[in-house]
Parts: sequence; structure tokens; C-alpha cells
Amino acid sequence: MAIIAVLGRKGGIGKSTIVGNLAAEFAAMGRTVAVLDADPQHSLMAWASQGHGVLSRCVEKVKGSGDTLRAKARKAEEAVEIVLIDTPPGLPDVGYQASLIADLVILPCGPSPLDLMPLKVVLTQVLKARAERRSKRPRIRFVPSRLLMNSNLGRSLPASLKEMGKKVLPSIGQRVVAAECVSKGLTVFEFAPNSPSQAEFEALAKAVEKIIMR
Repeated sequence: MAIIAVLGRKGGIGKSTIVGNLAAEFAAMGRTVAVLDADPQHSLMAWASQGHGVLSRCVEKVKGSGDTLRAKARKAEEAVEIVLIDTPPGLPDVGYQASLIADLVILPCGPSPLDLMPLKVVLTQVLKARAERRSKRPRIRFVPSRLLMNSNLGRSLPASLKEMGKKVLPSIGQRVVAAECVSKGLTVFEFAPNSPSQAEFEALAKAVEKIIMR
């Protein structure tokens, strides 16, 4: 049904956390999911290997070129409804190749002004891929990520992102539980259901589902 790539030029903005927890939320919604871990650090594979949760059954490591990523994504798309791609920071070619096949690109951004500058670079990259495709795809959405909502930077980030001309999806806060669940090999949905953190990922998944169902 859809390929979703999560991109970011800067590390530490929550890409892998978003991909892993979206996978669990989509599975809870009855969707079949595959996760492609295209980051050379393979954080999602390490996360999945810590336990026997949702991720242990749906994460696949991707090595090599953009052609390898494209082939694996297309193959996965034949088997499941939603393919999620986690891309590496600092390797723009992988992100560009993901943009060439994705139906939706999600761009997380942290609250620091230092997070906004590389976001503009990766947005330009995705727009270039869209131009190459001569298509309105991939759709592009921002996600305010790792927010402390009691800070001025956290509260103002969604508005700052909106000013960049793309729609903004529900925010993901900086919450300890999102890190704690990793050591168990579980997602927030499995580790802390009905928690504020899980509610945030559920809201994000529902917003994404509305986009890809259009």
C-alpha cells in the first residue's frame, strides 16, 4: 500500500525511535508491516534483537547501494501493506534513493535551532527527488521530535516547521519510556500501553495512515 521513509541529515533526532514505534502502532491497527534498517549502525536491528516483540518479526537489515534498498523495498511492498525505511544521518545518497521510491517522507526535527539548519538541507534533497520523479510524490511531512513541551523551544517548534511550507504531523515528546523499552526489545506500545508516550505514537500513526490512504 505504501512505502514510508524517515529521513534526517542530523543524528539524534529520533528517526529510529519513530520508525520502530510506528511499526508497532500500524501492526496494532491490523496493518502488515516491514521495516528496512538502512542505517549502517543498524540501530533498529540491535533494538529488535533485545527481545521478542513486534520488531523482532519485521525488521530487515539493508546493506549496500541505493539499488539494493530499492529492490528490497519493492519486494517488501509486494508482501505487506506498509514498508518503513530508516535512513542514516550524514549519508545523503541513501536518503535520496529512499525519496525516489517512497510514497511519503517523514522529516523529524528536534527543538534546537541547530536541528532546523540540516532539516532545510534534507528538505531540498527530497524536493529534488520529487522533481526527478516528475511527480507529487513523495509527500513530505515534518514531525516535531524529542520535544520538552514545558520549554519555549518545544512549544514553538511546530509553528517554526509550518513556516517552512510543509504540513506538520503530531509531535513526539522526549520521554524516558521511549528509551527504556529499547533494552527489552519492545516498542512503547508493548512496554507501556496507554502511556502518554504511546498516545503520541498512536496519534502519529493515525495521521500517517490518513495520508497514505488517500
